[in-house]
Amino acid sequence: MAEEFGRSVQDGLKLSKRIYLGKDRAVTPPKPPSHMDKSPVAYLPTAPMVYAVISNPAIVDNPDIPSYQPHVHGRCDPPALIPLQMTRIELEADSYLDTAFVKISGSWRVHCVMGSESCDCRLAVPMGEQGSILGVEIEASRKLYYTELVAIEDRKDLEKEVRIENGGFLKPHTFTITIPKVDGGSTLSIKVRWMQKLLYHNGEFSLIVPFSFPEYVTPHVKKLPRKEKIQLNVTTGTGTEIVCKTSSHPLKGLRREVGKLGFSYESEVLTWTNIDFTFSYAVSFSHIFGGVLLQSPSLHDVDQRDMFCAYLFPGGHHSRKVFRKEIVFVVDISGSMEGAPLEGTKIALSAALTNLDSKDSFNIIAFNGETYLFSSSMELASEDTVERAVEWMSMNLIAGGDTNILVPLKQATEMLSKSGGSIPFIFLVTDGAVEDERHICDIMKSHITGGGSIHPRICTFGIGSYCNHHFLRMLAMISRGQYDAAYDIDSVESRMQKLLSRISSTIIANITIKAFDDLDEVEVCFELIPLGYA
Repeated sequence: MAEEFGRSVQDGLKLSKRIYLGKDRAVTPPKPPSHMDKSPVAYLPTAPMVYAVISNPAIVDNPDIPSYQPHVHGRCDPPALIPLQMTRIELEADSYLDTAFVKISGSWRVHCVMGSESCDCRLAVPMGEQGSILGVEIEASRKLYYTELVAIEDRKDLEKEVRIENGGFLKPHTFTITIPKVDGGSTLSIKVRWMQKLLYHNGEFSLIVPFSFPEYVTPHVKKLPRKEKIQLNVTTGTGTEIVCKTSSHPLKGLRREVGKLGFSYESEVLTWTNIDFTFSYAVSFSHIFGGVLLQSPSLHDVDQRDMFCAYLFPGGHHSRKVFRKEIVFVVDISGSMEGAPLEGTKIALSAALTNLDSKDSFNIIAFNGETYLFSSSMELASEDTVERAVEWMSMNLIAGGDTNILVPLKQATEMLSKSGGSIPFIFLVTDGAVEDERHICDIMKSHITGGGSIHPRICTFGIGSYCNHHFLRMLAMISRGQYDAAYDIDSVESRMQKLLSRISSTIIANITIKAFDDLDEVEVCFELIPLGYA
């Protein structure tokens, strides 16, 4: 689906050669991204973008200056996507703890369709880490469109009206929506809201918002400066000073309070920004620090319950004592893992083994329809054992066969049943979907509840868009583990290494909140609080 989208943008850029701005200002065809080849992936959106959906190429022309070009016969199937020129852009981000709420406001002009014609337009919104769309408002051709949340019980009534071409997810964190029948030459005013996570590494929080616009969205008119604006508010909730680290854009400080910062950026530019907006900061503590944020509902909120958020910071490096680990790597080697997914997994696991402490122990179980063990028991992570394990993976992790997850999970649980003085982990890697996922969760939950406080934490990693990611999330949740995924094959190695790094730096386990016992009613996400890591 993403590749088809990229090819449609390629076709749209070729069609844009028909657009003419007068004798002295013929529009040259837009250049493809210089840092990439002509692969369709190079044309996927790297910032909020709007495209004209063109099925009939004959309507492509300047709405202000008709060029009277020769008629074009035929139709575009699938439709071509011509990137619209952007005339205004503003970014607002409010960061609270590890979550940011982002709002993009902008205007795009249908510069490529005759004034007497109309076309559908498609909005594409790439979001940052674990991005989740909150809402879209669009004003176009004197009409107002907006999205709204739909209750599950009402969803069946809408299923007949919902079509894939009207919108959805181009990629897991790229939302699209189609605006029907927009007049040529008109302007679309759009507001998009989403929430995303901040990254945390080595004591620093980092916010990364997709904000890199290609050159061809800059209007092809006189080189008049245009304003781009950014506003950022940071609230840590800690009541201590914030140390700013890096920023992609020259931010101007608006206010500085204890635990709160406000910044703005406003600049007149000839071309729109071509880098993502990034900002990082540190909150330093010499010891583990936590707190609770309270929020009462607004007057018109449907849910009138109070809300709270409990958080913990890991403290300074000298106060962190990382648990000794026993970890079983459970690796899917079914036929669908062939090629890049399995090769990226091997590289990431080899690096993880190398980084284990000599007092840690590990084992490896490869599975398809059968299971294959590196060792019959847990092995200490000595240099010699790690070398043998890496060699074993290169010889035995060969893709082929079906997917049977339950058997290797049971084997891993049994291996870790006698753990003492350490945190037992099962690290599951798969790209498949299984039919008995509910049964698997029930069985693993029974093993965990019967294993006392030191039970295996199942950390799951999903590969690709066809994997059952909901199942992997649930499996991690019921065991207080961690979950992550690589929807793009090229990111398997890097994202898996990040998850393995989090596991390796576990400093808090079995977190409970006793105050819940005194409440008549409480709803918590998550019911079982996952591991704390530095």
